[in-house]
Order: sequence, then C-alpha cells, then structure tokens
Amino acid sequence: MSTPCTFLMIAAIAAGAATASAAQEKAVATPDAMPAEDVTPIIADDAFEAALPNLDAADSERADNALEAKETRDELADEVNAAEQEAGDTPDEIVALPALEDGPPDETLADAPLTDKALAEPLVPLASFDVRVPDEPTEEAAEALPAIGYRLMIEGLAEVGLERMFRSVSSLVDGDGEAANAAMLSARADEDAVLAIRLLRSRGYYDATADAVIVLPPEPDGRYRVDLVVNAGAQYTFESVTVKGEDKAIPARLVSDNLEVKPGAPIIADDVLAAEATVSLRFPFNGYPFAEVQDRDILLDGETKTGEYTLPVELGPRASFRGFQTEGDAVFKPDHLDLLARFEEGELYDVRKQDDLREAMIATSLFNSVSIEPVRTGVEAPDGTEYVDLLVRQQAGLTRSLQAEAGFSTGQGFKIEGRWIDRNFFPPQGALEALATIGTQEQGIGALFRRSNAGQRDRTVQLGFDVRRQDFDAYNARTASFIGRVSRESTPIWQKRWTHAYGVELIASQETRFDENQGESDRDTFFIAALPGQLGFDSTDNLLDPTSGFRAAVRLSPEASLQGGGFDPYARGLLDVSGYRGLGESFVLAGRIRLGSIVGVARDDLAPSRRYYAGGGGSVRGFGYQEIGPRDADNDPIGGRSVTEAAIEGRYRFGNFGAVAFIDAGQVSRDQIPGIDDMRYGIGIGARYYTNFGPFRADIAIPLNRRPGESRFGVYISIGQAF
Repeated sequence: MSTPCTFLMIAAIAAGAATASAAQEKAVATPDAMPAEDVTPIIADDAFEAALPNLDAADSERADNALEAKETRDELADEVNAAEQEAGDTPDEIVALPALEDGPPDETLADAPLTDKALAEPLVPLASFDVRVPDEPTEEAAEALPAIGYRLMIEGLAEVGLERMFRSVSSLVDGDGEAANAAMLSARADEDAVLAIRLLRSRGYYDATADAVIVLPPEPDGRYRVDLVVNAGAQYTFESVTVKGEDKAIPARLVSDNLEVKPGAPIIADDVLAAEATVSLRFPFNGYPFAEVQDRDILLDGETKTGEYTLPVELGPRASFRGFQTEGDAVFKPDHLDLLARFEEGELYDVRKQDDLREAMIATSLFNSVSIEPVRTGVEAPDGTEYVDLLVRQQAGLTRSLQAEAGFSTGQGFKIEGRWIDRNFFPPQGALEALATIGTQEQGIGALFRRSNAGQRDRTVQLGFDVRRQDFDAYNARTASFIGRVSRESTPIWQKRWTHAYGVELIASQETRFDENQGESDRDTFFIAALPGQLGFDSTDNLLDPTSGFRAAVRLSPEASLQGGGFDPYARGLLDVSGYRGLGESFVLAGRIRLGSIVGVARDDLAPSRRYYAGGGGSVRGFGYQEIGPRDADNDPIGGRSVTEAAIEGRYRFGNFGAVAFIDAGQVSRDQIPGIDDMRYGIGIGARYYTNFGPFRADIAIPLNRRPGESRFGVYISIGQAF
C-alpha cells in the first residue's frame, strides 16, 4: 500500500469515527433521542484496528525509497561535474541534481532534500505580515519617470475650416507634446478622434470619419508621431423648414419670419441654436410670455445629403398687463410698483418693460435681490388677450450705509467728506443723510432729505441745509444755506440720456471781500436768493469712466443779493461740453470746454463765493485751487465775472492700470464775456488704478506760463476722471 492511499484511508476512518462520536453525543444530549441501549456502533473495535495500516512498515518502505533516490541523484551529479571538468569549466560549487527516473512524484522529487535554506526555514506567522496599502507615488517620483514625447499631424480639418477650433479643445494639443506613458498617449489620441467627429457633425458632416494613429517606431528625435486623419465627406443641407404651432400667432408667421434657418443652408449646429434663441426672444416682445420652443426634429437623408427640419412651438395665450403680486420682504407695495412701471393696465405684454421695472428697483439700492415673472390669471381682457399679473419677489437689503471720500489738491489741501445715509428712512424711498466735511481749509456739516421717484418715475425731491466754513486764498466765508431741488439725474447704475434740475437756494454768508476801488478788504454779510436750473444731455457709455460719446450741460441761475442795504439782481450762466473717442481698444482721447458768465452786476458787488474762479484738479491742473484770474494787492485771487476753460487728455489703459497725459488751459476775466486773450496753460501726466466703482486718479502738473506767487506744480488725488 502506498503512503498517500494510507493517509486517505486513515482520514476517512477518522472522519467516520468522529461522525459516530458526534451522533452518540447528540443522542445523549437530545431528550427525544432513542435510549442509549438501543444504539449499536457503526464499526466494531476489531474491524477498526484491522483497518489501521502498519506504520512501522510504511516508514521502512519510505526510508528505502529515499535512500535509493539519493544514490541516483549523486550518480547524476558526479557525471555532470566530470563532464564540466573535461570541458575546462570548473563550477564554483558542486550541484546536486534530483533524480530524473520515471515514477510517482512522491517517490522521487517529492521526497528530495531541500537545497535552499530559505525553503527549509519555518513559515513566518501571518500576523507579522505588513498588509497596509502602499502610498501613492510622490510628485517627485512621478516627475522622475521619463515622459513620452510626441507631435501631432492633422489632415482633413483645415479644408473645412475646423482645425483652429479643434486645436483649441484638443487633448493632444493641450498635452503640449508630452504624455506620462503610452496608455495616456493612446487615450488622448482616441479622445481626439471622437472630438473631431463631433466637430464635423456640428457643421453638417454627418458621414465624417476620423482615425488617430500612433506611428511606430519613434522618430530620430525620440518623439512619436500621432497622425489624425479626417475624411469629412459631404456637408448636409436643409431640404425643408417647417414650423408647427404658429398658425394662430399674431402677427402671422411670427416664428417663420424670424427663424434664420432657410432651405438650402448647411446644417450647422451653432446657426440652428442661435436661430431658435432669437425666436424665443421674439415671443415675449409680442405678447407671448409663456411661449416655448420645443425640441426640434431633423430627419437626414443619406442619399441626397439633406435634412428635413421641423420646429414645434407652443405659443400659449397672448397676454396684456394687469397688476402686481408680491412675495418676500415687501419693500415696495403694489401702488409704488405701479408708479415705477412704464406700462398701463391693458397694455400688451412686453418683457422689455418688465425688465425696465426690475432695473428701476435695483437702482434704488434697497434690495439684495429682485425677480419678476408673469403669472396667468385666467381673466380675459376686452381685446381678447389674457390678463397677466407680475409676481415681484423682493429680498430687502441694508438701507443704512457710511460713505467717505478723501482727496488732496494744491490750494485746497486735504479734505475728507463723509456721510451717513438711511435710504428708506421715510418709506418708500425717503432717504435721510447726515454730511460732514473735514479739511485743512474747509469744514462743514449738513443734513439732507431726499425722496426718489416722488410722485412719478425718476423724479427726485431734495430738501436740506448746510453750515460751512471756508478759508481759501480767494475768500474767507462762513455760510449757512437752505436748498430745495427737484431733479432727474443719472446714477452709476441708472445712467440717463436727458437730465434736468430746478429749485431754490437761500444763503446767508459772511465773507471777506476785496474792494478794488477802495484798494482794501472788508467783511460783509450777504443774503442771497437763487432759482437755479439745469439741463443736461449724456450719450457716453459710462458715467465715471467714459470711453465714447459726449456730454453737455447748461446751468442758469437768476439770483438776487441783499447786502449793506443794497439789492443786486443778476444771473449766472455756465456751459460744459465734453467728448470722448476711443482709438483702439486701450486708448481714449478726451476733451472738454467750459464757458461761464455773470451778467447784471459789478464784480465787486458779488459775494466772493458766487464769482467764477479757475485752477485746481477739476479745472486747470498745474495751478492751485482758484489761483487763476485777477488778484488783489496781497496777490490773492479775487475771481471774475466770466471763465473760459479747455482741456485735452490722452488716456491709455493696460489691465487695471492706466497712464494719462494732458494739457489744460483757462482764463478768468473781470468782463461779462468769456475770452481767450489771457489764457493760462498747465501740462502734466497722471496714473490711474481702475476699481469696480471707478478709477482712482493721481495727477501731477506744472504751469507753463507761471507768474510770481503761483504754484510751481500741482498734485491732485481723487476718485473718478478729471472730466
């Protein structure tokens, strides 16, 4: 009996014994089992003993086999070593070869002694193995691996005008000629082949094929060549264009006449999408707020290379405006929304008027967010349309804010103006402002009430007072004033083409005045009443930083002055014109002219604060504030009855920065008519830093025809362009 068979038999018998033992134990442990005396053994003890093999005999037989195998291996090893010595090769060590005789593996190789010490050592316990997942390779290790270089060759895309677009989105081009390994290069090539087909189909080449092949072996420079070969085929065209669902549209053919997809045109995806978007915009312009462009259908014919285009539309009811519904924080009630709206009840729905209402609400700065959408009412209007309400969702924003503006200029020194504002102190849109000015030569406080959209859209009513002290070379004044004003003005958010203002000013001022006839200065008190008015036109593209268009404003203020028992009526007029022209994308040429005149009163009878002056950051740069014009015996400016100013400025912008070069000119005269016989000139350069609320300005200038006592240069820092 061979050894394996003996082991199998022992295992089977042992298993049977274990099963019998388990059955006996179960019988004992189970209450419902049969009585113990009725259970007979599966195998008798004598039979079990007889079935066991003679272990001594088996061991003896195995030892004989092992000895015999060893002798055979030794003989073979001797023969091999002898042959090597005869050939002149001396092995480093004598190798013991296993027996090659036929026979079961358990009698020869299975029982051969192990020559590798490591195999003879005991196994390492499983608990001692490190089963942690290895870390990802570091970037340094990844960079150390050699990259695969390649170059891309494209054939067939330039002929259809798509190579430039393909290169802008290609994975191979984006890889810049390097891939980490061959698999990455192959993946990029496959991805670009699919991309080329998608681009071609978007241009109507529905039979296009594309294949990207990596050419082997690499070229002499070590790079692989990737050939992308494209066969565009024929370009499909529209055979017919059909619009479904427009039969009841008003006007007739509302969709067809505005759909820029015509028979015979190539099937280009971008053109189709743009045409459908245009049609979608036409619906709400013509009273259809709920119209929808549904999914198109293009049926292609591979034989004729044409397609039949069908566009279904769902018009919905034609609508007209009725009223308002509100949700969220009700900053504005429906009656105030009705005041802001530029449409009346029963007027045909037009989404542009809805958008105009939303922009007007945003311009109030009272909201975090505003949304408006039409909702159906199911009520028929007299003209057969359906009334719609506008659902206005309002989310109130912060109404209080602090603002500050700081600047410096030669002649005015440093000045900081701050204000506290509550934009909805008296709802709706009744703002209250508190103002304060702190400077080296000017201080003041004031308060202002302002009602925006007062009684009608875009009308602003202001009432305020101001107390101020000014100490300039031209005059020293302590003034208290009250103003009332009605205006229509532009804001950075809502810039208007036409603006106007009119109102009243009541001023009490104590000022130092130089009397040229007497040759001395004295201090007088003036009581002034004025009715100022203004009309403006603005076609520029930006309120704070214009690059095109022009502006013009005319101001006229009839006034009367009561001082020292005298009554002097007169009128002040001022014309401002400025223009802007872009030369290229980065350069703007800007220019301005200002003409002013005071008629009906002698200059010495005017309060010094009401005269015209020139010089400074908003006038003629290079000169100090109010420095240009007639002077008194102390060489201080005393102003005049007319003013002439002009400026030209070149503005160059690069990113958020800019540079400016300019020439300013100006003259102040005692006469009523503006003149140019005594013009003063300043020249300079400046820097700009552009922010989201306007440019930050820093200018430096020098006077060209400086006179004794005038500034040698001027520095001006503020927010916004000079004009």
